[in-house]
Amino acid sequence: MTHAIRVHEYGGPDVLKWEEVEVGAPGPGEIKIKQTAVGLNYIDVYMRTGLYPQASLPFIPGMEGAGEVTEIGEGVRDLKVGRRVAYAGQSGGYAQERIIQADRVVKIPPGISDETAAAIMLKGMTAQYLLRRTYKVGPETTLLFHAAAGGVGLIACQWAASLGATVIGTVGSAGKALIARANGCDHVINTREEDFVAKVKEYTKGKGVDVVYDSIGKDTFPESLDCLKPLGMWVSFGQASGPVPEFKITLLSQKASLFATRPSLGNYIETRKDLVATANDLFAVVTKDKVKISIDQVYPLEEASRAHRELEARLTTGSTVLLPG
Repeated sequence: MTHAIRVHEYGGPDVLKWEEVEVGAPGPGEIKIKQTAVGLNYIDVYMRTGLYPQASLPFIPGMEGAGEVTEIGEGVRDLKVGRRVAYAGQSGGYAQERIIQADRVVKIPPGISDETAAAIMLKGMTAQYLLRRTYKVGPETTLLFHAAAGGVGLIACQWAASLGATVIGTVGSAGKALIARANGCDHVINTREEDFVAKVKEYTKGKGVDVVYDSIGKDTFPESLDCLKPLGMWVSFGQASGPVPEFKITLLSQKASLFATRPSLGNYIETRKDLVATANDLFAVVTKDKVKISIDQVYPLEEASRAHRELEARLTTGSTVLLPG
């Protein structure tokens, strides 16, 4: 028998239960992984609370991880037992062992540890599509990234800086401001002490930014729109403070013909080709040290409830990894 975190009812961190589970053999097109590291993400909170309802209860949360292939199902030809692999976007990660579709994992290259792979797959591939596909960032880009000291923020701000962009980041404390400034931000705004719209206008000499990347949601809307230059793009990719309230689409024309999008990683890596290309782009910037990965918190997987409490209290920075043991 092996162990996993299971949720029997939606609720607070206490609903995360460490339990014995049985993991069978992989079926056609599947592999079994012995997991060595699991990533913690805010989407795990959304799943736990029922904001993102699951198909059935109980369920195992967790959307990214890394480990070693221990069994291979029929028809799997490009993976072998012992191969290190990682994945993102596949629920069921809070487990010591799991079954997963072989075409949803990628090989971990030399020079990247399992812990780093587990820490970057979801957050790093999110940063990749945000910067390289949703809005193509380059040397002429000035951008605002909310939660710049968070898991996605630290990766994305470094990556954007390496592309030559001017990066403005928001944070919620003086300590996080230091972290953000050391990880790609040209300007940092402490939203607990400063009006971020006014500061963005100051830093851009009244012009506004080309794009706002917003994972906060309710607390930064509609002010994020006021940071944009005419024809700018607002990218809403999360809702840490709660859902964005409903608004009339005419608001976008009133604020200078703005664009708005609500992307999801799943659509950007839906095909095997896109998954591999996205992951390889991420691995390349990490191995070339254009993006340095900061794993600032490590918890035993069985203490997932404590990890969730600290994540929701905004006590974490960078990436967090859970170790299955």
